[in-house]
Amino acid sequence: MLNPDLPESPFKSERGLRRLFNALLHSLSGLRLAFRHESAFRQDVALATVLIPLGCVADVSAGERALLFGSVLLLLIVELLNSSVEAAVDRIGFDTHRLSKRAKDLGSAAVLVALIFVATTWGLVAVPSLIRLGQALLSQPAPIPLPGSP
Repeated sequence: MLNPDLPESPFKSERGLRRLFNALLHSLSGLRLAFRHESAFRQDVALATVLIPLGCVADVSAGERALLFGSVLLLLIVELLNSSVEAAVDRIGFDTHRLSKRAKDLGSAAVLVALIFVATTWGLVAVPSLIRLGQALLSQPAPIPLPGSP
């Protein structure tokens, strides 16, 4: 009979603030590993570094802004989960197996769906606002040159 007081895993023995601190360190390590070893994650981070500032200047409601940022964060989450599936499958073996291929293809499909969600959300919510902002900036009169300036 199993003892319910013993942790199921030796990695689950920490409790309280120590567990939270260890979880934070493991999470930061995961982000560092993803950035170092996963080119798709780096590409998604690059996309986020462009989209998040654009979302800050877009003239949208707080709820729409949350949707814009949430779609980008969801993409990063899905990419991390896909990378973890790929790493686990590769840990099992590099030989071609139909279930390994299925697992990797399903993870890749999840990333594609997340990308479509980002594109749709930004296309419907942010792009019209950013176009209006660009038009307003372009319709500003040119500054009057100061005497003596070229």
